[in-house]
Amino acid sequence: MGLDIRIPLGLVFVILGVIMGGYGVFTWDNAMYAYLSGLNINFIWGLVMLGFGVLMLALARNKQGGER
Repeated sequence: MGLDIRIPLGLVFVILGVIMGGYGVFTWDNAMYAYLSGLNINFIWGLVMLGFGVLMLALARNKQGGER
């Protein structure tokens, strides 16, 4: 009966990933990305954080399913 840190960690990263990815989508054609050669760094890192959060939640769910 311990606290599985992957659940709150996954939730935080999913929420932040959605926020940052959404910001990247809404500012897609903004001039601030011109000095980055057109790379939308907010969208890219939003997807990375979202993926990490989903991975943490999936690992926590997988471990909880195997416990008795």
